[in-house]
Amino acid sequence: MTLDAADLTRLDRAHIIHPYLPGSATERVVMTSGSGCRLTDTEGRGYLDATGGLWLAQVGHGRTELADVAHEQMKKLEYFTSFWEFSNERAIELAARLASIAPDPLNHVYFTSGGSEGNEAAIKMARYHHHRRGESSRTWILARSKAYHGIGYGGGSATGFPLYHEGFAPMMPHVSHLTPPWPYRSELYGDRPLSPEQVTDFLIRELEERIAEIGARNIAAMIGEPIMGVGGMLVPPADYWPRVREVLDRHGILLIFDEVVTAYGRVGEWFAAQYFGVTPDIIVTAKGITSGYVPLGALLVGDHVAEVLLRDHGFPMGYTYNGHPVATAVATANLDIIEKEGLLARATSLGAFLHGELQAQLGELPIVGEIRSVGMMLAVELVQDRATRAPLPLDPDRMPHDVIRRETGVIVRDSAHSLVLSPPLVMTEAEAKEAASALRSVLERTEPSGEIRAA
Repeated sequence: MTLDAADLTRLDRAHIIHPYLPGSATERVVMTSGSGCRLTDTEGRGYLDATGGLWLAQVGHGRTELADVAHEQMKKLEYFTSFWEFSNERAIELAARLASIAPDPLNHVYFTSGGSEGNEAAIKMARYHHHRRGESSRTWILARSKAYHGIGYGGGSATGFPLYHEGFAPMMPHVSHLTPPWPYRSELYGDRPLSPEQVTDFLIRELEERIAEIGARNIAAMIGEPIMGVGGMLVPPADYWPRVREVLDRHGILLIFDEVVTAYGRVGEWFAAQYFGVTPDIIVTAKGITSGYVPLGALLVGDHVAEVLLRDHGFPMGYTYNGHPVATAVATANLDIIEKEGLLARATSLGAFLHGELQAQLGELPIVGEIRSVGMMLAVELVQDRATRAPLPLDPDRMPHDVIRRETGVIVRDSAHSLVLSPPLVMTEAEAKEAASALRSVLERTEPSGEIRAA
């Protein structure tokens, strides 16, 4: 049976529940193919993917070498469990590879199928680590407002957006949310603008007070995205994570880095932990580990944590697809491409180029408050008034990112009144210019009221 674009849209609307899409929405964009940063839909229209799907298409779309690896592995061994004493060649090879590129002493790997599973496992690991050491009172998890840690029960509770809690409550108990590091939003820290160092001072003081309030011996871990993606690509001051690490160490609290977005080259290093010069106890990764070609996640676990988890009967938690041989084979091949094509360095250089293009084309627009970036993570924060920094009002029926896609074919994402870009690391300079021009073509017609004038 051959289905045309209209048939596919009709069947999609009839049968698929899309995340965050109301049933009243009639528009569908059905993608059929991709190559590099380019996508094509069922109507033959081309798009420039400036989001990397959901932050993850590191090596770009349409890499036949990854399809070949999956094909060959499926012919040899498509799946067998990795529970108990069972393992497979590909999972072992990938674990060793990850240990070789991770900060020392993160030498142990626990596989999952994605980021949400990873954050569930990390929270359980932290609590279980303390339980095994005779400190079962350590159940509290510190997180932050504007954080996103997936849609599981534990990770969803650590997520710091009311939207993700409403209607799903009661959430997991013993989670406390702190103020996010967002220097542009000085109102979070008082009535006057602060330097980045003063912002860190405020946040460290708050952290110390929260620990004292809950009791250090009741806290298992703090979980945080090194750079807060869904919150609007929020980059902390340079001294923030080192100072957080020092406080947590002093109180025996584990640090979990949620690097589902930031790992595998997105920030110009294998891991954002290396970018910030901090070694957490657990790093949660997914997305870019396979560039999205196959679902996979991996936790990188410090030796001191793993040693405790592996005592007695081991860590009593597993997923059906732990260490899936096809997924781990694709992941290793994906890491090979990132390394062979120099995509870590390219994320830094091309990210700086794209930032420069955005600054040149958007920097003087009255609704652009700030442009921020680290590597190939970029955000354009939209305001109605530069002096007050009041967020730009948004019409849900005519959002800037939707207008940009419909008019120009460039796909960007809206996150917390910011337009976020996270393109494949293989983006060209010509494509970076195209993306910046697309944003300008719409934002220059956007009023402080949020209204977008007709082209």
